[in-house]
Amino acid sequence: MTSLCRDCFAWSPAGPRCPVCGSPRVIAHAELADLSMAHMDCDAFYASVEKRDRPDLRDVPVIVGGGQRGVVTTCCYIARTYGVRSAMPMFKALKLCPQAIVIPPDFSKYRTESRRIMDMVRALTPLVQPLSLDEAWIDLSGTSRLHGAPPAETLARLQKRIETEVGITVSVGLSANKFLAKIASELDKPRGFAVIGATEAEAFLAPRPVTILPGVGPVLAETLTASGYATIGHIARADPADLARRFGQNGLRLSALAHGRDTRPVDPDQVRKSISAETTFEADLTDQAALDRHLVVLADKVARQARGAGLAGRVVTLKLRTADFKILTRRRTLGLPTQTGRSILATGRELLAQELAAGARGRRFRLIGIGVTDLIEADQVEADFFDGSEARILASERTADDIRARFGPGAVTSAQGLGSKHPRPRE
Repeated sequence: MTSLCRDCFAWSPAGPRCPVCGSPRVIAHAELADLSMAHMDCDAFYASVEKRDRPDLRDVPVIVGGGQRGVVTTCCYIARTYGVRSAMPMFKALKLCPQAIVIPPDFSKYRTESRRIMDMVRALTPLVQPLSLDEAWIDLSGTSRLHGAPPAETLARLQKRIETEVGITVSVGLSANKFLAKIASELDKPRGFAVIGATEAEAFLAPRPVTILPGVGPVLAETLTASGYATIGHIARADPADLARRFGQNGLRLSALAHGRDTRPVDPDQVRKSISAETTFEADLTDQAALDRHLVVLADKVARQARGAGLAGRVVTLKLRTADFKILTRRRTLGLPTQTGRSILATGRELLAQELAAGARGRRFRLIGIGVTDLIEADQVEADFFDGSEARILASERTADDIRARFGPGAVTSAQGLGSKHPRPRE
């Protein structure tokens, strides 16, 4: 079995330490020199960037997120030892770890660091598919000759470069396909490098719960468990025809994954699936007018992001979180795709009014959000894509975008709320 030192990048027979530099950070695997599909995940990305910029926080628990009534966006590994997790209500996180330092997220800074990292990855191969700011699939097939090393070494060198130049750590999973690579990247965090070979995949997966399969959420997991498929091994041993009868095409997909098969390619041109914005209130709200004031701001924000990305959405989604943390989601498909705040807001208002009229009136809400999905490229559709009043609104909102770009985000107060009894607050 061959091993690779992650510190000096020497290849040697497998052993507990590198025979060249003595480092214990060696990777040993029978398929190490042959695998080329990877998943890279930045370790506690937002918190790591904040700790890098504030060395005094290095040895203390850090939570990135909203105030007392917000949720945890992410947290460092020290905070995780106390039980703090992403998406946890902030008050619960601070009960578990009262000494934690809470830092509001700075997404502009995180996007900048994400671009630096992704540029480093794309310098190695064009086959890079980001999943978010802090993770991506990487296909290094056919790059050994270009880089003078197998993909495993190229990835180890990338890890070290990111740590040296960006100042944060990343974990890498290397395997034969996207599904297995993503699972591998979770096995050895932080600053890890894990390998799952094609020949061992089925045995590796067999005892694990079905919840690690992509697309298996709580509802489907409960259904699978009730049907006798609590582990991936149960699915692998099942007759694919039976799975297809019970779960349709999804049953065949689950069967393939249970055997470690995944034919999805790395797609660098994958279209963004949604654009959304949300806010958590300092105090619970019940009044429709108060909820509407937040909705105006959020709809404007979503529309600006859509225009900036050159995208338009066919579906508007309203999100509400109640005081007891239940999430309500309502959607409406539009007659024509939109990238205007006016249309997004109008649909969001209708969905909100319907929700309140349908029994939610009087309920207390701690969060509201709005977004657009089913996105298309705005410049690749028919000429009458935006017509009549929509065209005039779009032109007006684009003019506002230009003014903001020149004079700052506070230079324009959107006119979306004009004519409404709920005036829009300034940003």
